[in-house]
Amino acid sequence: MTEPCEIREAAVQRLKARRGFIAHLAIYWVVNVLIVLVWALSDAVYFWPGWAILGWGSGLALHGWSVFLRKPISEAEIRWEMTRVN
Repeated sequence: MTEPCEIREAAVQRLKARRGFIAHLAIYWVVNVLIVLVWALSDAVYFWPGWAILGWGSGLALHGWSVFLRKPISEAEIRWEMTRVN
């Protein structure tokens, strides 16, 4: 990936992924605040929003991992995989 257009495309894809994660995080917070408010106003004792917070939060964590911690595929990895195929 040495050509400027390939580098630019990779940068654009990473920026889109970060923006997508930020949108996901914002929606997560808004929805979970709303369901906690519904729980608080319903006089329920059992904290049932915890299930949604935990389930969706684990998906959000995986999304964050794929955006911020996962390394892009390198040329060395591609070459190594090509040797395994043959």
